[in-house]
This record gives sequence, C-alpha cells and structure tokens, in this order.
Amino acid sequence: MARAKGPKYESAFRRRRENKTNFAKRLALVKGGLPRMVIRRGSTSLVVQFVKYSEKGDVVLAGVNSAALKKFKWAPRANVPTAYLTGLYAGKLAKKKGVKEFVLDIGLYAPVKNSVAFAAQKGALDSGLSASHGEGLTDEARISGTHIEAYAKSLDESEYKKRFSSYLKDGFKPRDFVSHFKASKEAILKEA
Repeated sequence: MARAKGPKYESAFRRRRENKTNFAKRLALVKGGLPRMVIRRGSTSLVVQFVKYSEKGDVVLAGVNSAALKKFKWAPRANVPTAYLTGLYAGKLAKKKGVKEFVLDIGLYAPVKNSVAFAAQKGALDSGLSASHGEGLTDEARISGTHIEAYAKSLDESEYKKRFSSYLKDGFKPRDFVSHFKASKEAILKEA
C-alpha cells in the first residue's frame, strides 16, 4: 500500500506575498523594451528613476531624490509640485543619458487624476522626453501649487505658522508658493 502524499504547495515570490510587486504588470512593462520611469513616494520624499531591464538586474539610468531640489531653492515635500519638479529634473538627467522615450511604472499605486505619479510624468514630458499618456491627468494649477498658496493665504497668522512650520523653518514662504515654484522650475531648466 502506498503512502498518501499531500498536495504540493508553491509559495509565491516574497515581494508578491508582501504585496510589494505585481509581477504580471511588471512583465508587461518590461516586454515593451522601453526604459521605465519608476516613481516611489515616501512619507517625506519622492524618488524618480529611469530604469532599464537587464537579465542580471535592473539598471538605473538616471535617478533623483526630491532632496536634490534643495540646490534649486525648493523645500521638498511629498506633494504634487515637488513630484513635478523631481520628474522634470530626472527627465533632464535621463535625456543626457540618451533616454528619449519611456513608459510610466507606478507600481501598486492607484492611477488617480492629479496624483504624484502623473505630476512626475508631466515633469518628465516637459523636460523633452516622450511617452504614451492620457490627456487631462494633471491640472496646471495643482502642479504649480496654487491650491497650497490659496490655503496659506486663507489662514490667520498663528494658524499659518502652525500649519506651515516646517516650510517656514526652511526659509520657504508658502504664501508665495507659485513664485517659488516658477523660480525653481526655471533654475532646473537652466542647469540640467
């Protein structure tokens, strides 16, 4: 009489079990053959990278952490205007490395209009790169931070200092948000 054998169980890849990577989506992006623009958001910063597939492991062609925007007199936070500027700067650097076209890789993030991912993509497109994308995914007023400036102006002085204390500590005035944004954007376009 043969011994009973239970069913074979194969566990999924660790990153899939931890809900960090959708491998079917990643494979579809890799099959396209174009570099991927990878956007990852932390609690206080953003990372935008242009990544090319290689059998030995992905190769980062160009990458920018939002903290690099400090040299352009920008106070980086994990928000839409910072995502746009980070995407613009990363796009300029990628263009220098020979990237002409890319595909957006937002990972497990939901594709939401006016999100950080689409703002970063818009920045890369404005840097001179091309990608297949939908129209109307970003609003210029949100990208430039008009909503943040309007909110800062609507607060009384004590509430303003409380809500924007980290900006004020960095010497950044949220009531002049749009002018700061334009100045930083011009500085990025001139340097990169």
